[in-house]
Amino acid sequence: MKSEDLTRLLLQVAQGEVSVEAAVRSLSPSADLGFAKVDLHRPRRTGFPEVIYGEGKTQEQLKTLFLKLRESQTVALATRVSREKAEAVLTACPEAEYLETAGILRWIPKDVGYRPGYIAVVCAGTSDLPVAEEAAATAETLGSRVERIYDVGVSGLHRLIDQMDVIRQAQTVIVVAGMEGALASVVGGLVDSPVIAVPTSVGYGAHLGGLSTLLSMLNSCAAGVAVVNIDNGFGAGHFAARIHQTQHWATLEEEAAK
Repeated sequence: MKSEDLTRLLLQVAQGEVSVEAAVRSLSPSADLGFAKVDLHRPRRTGFPEVIYGEGKTQEQLKTLFLKLRESQTVALATRVSREKAEAVLTACPEAEYLETAGILRWIPKDVGYRPGYIAVVCAGTSDLPVAEEAAATAETLGSRVERIYDVGVSGLHRLIDQMDVIRQAQTVIVVAGMEGALASVVGGLVDSPVIAVPTSVGYGAHLGGLSTLLSMLNSCAAGVAVVNIDNGFGAGHFAARIHQTQHWATLEEEAAK
């Protein structure tokens, strides 16, 4: 906890605005829910909150975790959430939002804004949309505005060229593609910002469930392309938001030094 935050908390306790018990809870690094220990200090260590991975969790576990994060963090985010599980949480937390294509359940306070600039999410085809939307929704939840550029795969390269003005102005670019994954190399050779490539499990036969796309992206001819795992839209969105946040902090430091 930053010294100014600790000072504020102690003053609130002294003035009776916050109970001693509540102050102790806020200073605890984790909350033990029995089946899980929620990392309450992750935002202080990393700048971003803990995120719930929804697959494999029961409706009750997901609801309990989400409500705890909603109570203790600036945002709450759960990935790989089915409609059935989302409805159970939305009943208890109607101010949350479920994005079905992305499989994301999130709560963002209405007064939270975005950092200056934006992340571009470039998607090859409609079949890649669930992964692209997971990346876009994750980055948005973590404070970055997102411009979506969809259905611009290399089989119709003119569609990508038509959108290059928007892509080139992005602070970071996420490229989501299946099949042979060539889109990441093409974009990487056209922009001066970091490119995060996301291979998807979209393709035929020897595509091997996204493995051939992953290997193609790892072997990208273009420099400045980093690759996350197959279908890992969340990882790409989180990484892009971290880069964007670091860029923003650097800009603020430069302005303060003038």
